[in-house]
Amino acid sequence: MISLFVFLGHSGGKMPMKTLLVVFVVFGVINIALFYLNYLLLIPKYLDVKKYKHYAIYIISALIVFGIIKYGAAVIFKPIALERAGKTITFWQYAFSTLFTSIIFIFLSTVLKFTIDWFLNERVQRDLENQRLSAELSFLKSQINPHFLFNSLNSIYSLAYQKSDTTPEAILKLSEIMRYMLYECNDNRVELTKELQYLQNYIDLQKIRFGNNAFINFEVTGEVTNQHIVPLLLISFIENAFKHGVANDALSPILLKINIEDGKLYFFIQNKKHTHNRDSSGGIGLANVRRRLDLLYPGKYNLDIRDEADTFTVQLSLVL
Repeated sequence: MISLFVFLGHSGGKMPMKTLLVVFVVFGVINIALFYLNYLLLIPKYLDVKKYKHYAIYIISALIVFGIIKYGAAVIFKPIALERAGKTITFWQYAFSTLFTSIIFIFLSTVLKFTIDWFLNERVQRDLENQRLSAELSFLKSQINPHFLFNSLNSIYSLAYQKSDTTPEAILKLSEIMRYMLYECNDNRVELTKELQYLQNYIDLQKIRFGNNAFINFEVTGEVTNQHIVPLLLISFIENAFKHGVANDALSPILLKINIEDGKLYFFIQNKKHTHNRDSSGGIGLANVRRRLDLLYPGKYNLDIRDEADTFTVQLSLVL
């Protein structure tokens, strides 16, 4: 490398073809061999496993061996490699020059190796993290289906026990809901219109359960089409309202409002609390949805849950 600059300086920036061949081919091959010796053998075998003393010994040995090889090549091409302005440079002058060049190639190979290893390690870590998150999301999603199915079957069992004429309709509605959950929710995002229809089907099922004495004001406003959302994200709040709230009081209906504006979804639900309707498994749904929001909408949502004396209110805003 240094020899090249010296050659260019003494030749006015022009070099004979033979000189170029010697500099770039002969000494270039030697330097590249040193580069890959360090990159492919010495770093993986010693430096990566923290055998620093062994690595230092082999690097010094490599510098000496390659220095001898370079000097041997320089002697063969003495007029090109060892003569400057009619003077022959000494061994030590040449040794210093070639040592500096060799160190540069070792430094470049080390930087390249650690840079590539860092990027590969980052990719592996990202893949592992994505796999972990996917596994966790799958687990959270798997909790939803049994939880929902358990509650719905309880409702239908109650209708069947009462020999209600609405039992077949309830089973059909549950079938539509389960079809959506099994076949439409495999993607990370679903059409918002389908998710809202799913919520409506669930509400209809609850109305059948209560003999059409379930009172809920469900209102959707804003631009719904061409919007997408994570499936089964809002159902836990509605389930919670029916399960722990008062749904059969016409004076205190469940209030459910969804508004889509400027690419954001605003969700509001409020129910009167039923102090006698408690279930030890009731907290699964809300903890589940909060964790899913953390994983799927990081920094893109705001969830406010207010558990007051007489009412339970959930407000959620998220960027679709």
